[in-house]
Amino acid sequence: MAAPTAYALIATDLDGTLLRGDDTLSDRSLAALARVAAAGATHLVVTGRPAPRVRPLLEDLGGEGLAVCGQGAQLYDAGADRLLWSVTLDRELAETALGKVEAEVGEVYAAVDQDGADGLTLIEPGYLMPHPTLPAVRVDRRDDLWAEPISKVLLRHPFLSDDDLAAAARGAVGSLATVTMSGPGTVELQPCGVTKATGLALAAERLGLSPARTLAFGDMPNDIPMFDWAARGVAMANAHPELKAVADEVTASNEDDGIAVVLERLFPAGA
Repeated sequence: MAAPTAYALIATDLDGTLLRGDDTLSDRSLAALARVAAAGATHLVVTGRPAPRVRPLLEDLGGEGLAVCGQGAQLYDAGADRLLWSVTLDRELAETALGKVEAEVGEVYAAVDQDGADGLTLIEPGYLMPHPTLPAVRVDRRDDLWAEPISKVLLRHPFLSDDDLAAAARGAVGSLATVTMSGPGTVELQPCGVTKATGLALAAERLGLSPARTLAFGDMPNDIPMFDWAARGVAMANAHPELKAVADEVTASNEDDGIAVVLERLFPAGA
């Protein structure tokens, strides 16, 4: 059965978008996504979380299909539990970029997501995880962060706001890496040119779908490239002002099932 709307691909961010603040999926959201599947459309998770931190959530969503992880650096096949594609951030380049950021703003605290379907999140002394429920391994010194290939570096500053840190990092890093802000306390360095849009485009190509039939949901500036790529972008009520400024629509917050509000309208029951 063909989808009853123009949209055959529904791309959703997780944190601050599909997930509630306690990292759970509401029954209403699950029911709305079930309508999408029943109509023949595809739901695709597009998240900054690395694949290992997404796996349990994908099980709640059915445990099959593709997911774009690591801000677009990973394409994960949930059914096969393997990465179909991944790109790493050169560790020497990452260390250089981090040094340039610190030369601009002073000491920062860093963490890394290791590459691979079972990669770890490593955090140096002083770094506080923005999501306490996510597992991380604390290392003794910064050099330990570079022990294995990585997909990105996460930064926190003792007192600068996320907006100020991201702006300073972009100016300092230049073309060495892509700087994104994906949530409270989450400024990241990732491979240059890699965004959620590049990962989404790769997934859509494998699915045989196009941007013209894609509806995207998000809440942070790292979702802007995804909104630019998709036919329509919907920001949550709790979204960052930069994302709201480019959104085609603003829905209710993640706590108030904003995604479900839109999907129930586009995919009515019994259609």
